[in-house]
Amino acid sequence: MSKIAIVYWSGTGNTESMASAVLEGAKSAGAEVSLFTATEFDGSRMDEFDAVAFGCPSMGAEQLEDSEFEPMFNTCIDKLQGKKIALFGSYGWGDGEWMRNWTETCQNSGAVMACDFVICNDAPDAQAIAACTEMGKALA
Repeated sequence: MSKIAIVYWSGTGNTESMASAVLEGAKSAGAEVSLFTATEFDGSRMDEFDAVAFGCPSMGAEQLEDSEFEPMFNTCIDKLQGKKIALFGSYGWGDGEWMRNWTETCQNSGAVMACDFVICNDAPDAQAIAACTEMGKALA
């Protein structure tokens, strides 16, 4: 059984809804899943999990949330080598540049991307929820 962590930051609840869908997908595929907010996780926990899904909305000029999520994620970068991960998040403006940059950072750190990232504009619609559910299955 795969052991999966889902780690997210959400200001409006949109990314939290996406995290819940990733969790449901992973559980439906038989994984043991733990859900964490960014303040509950750091790089020292990476080795406890076979795979990790990270979720963060776009903030400011298309960047990760910088007071809680980005500092936590920076502690995980050295643990990404060979780790199966997936990325998701919502945005309110822009074209997804923050997610493309984040994916590149992960790939350059040796992460194994379990699937394509999932993004949605504002609240996740049925298509985004379905994509997050599939992400959870891919991580499992």
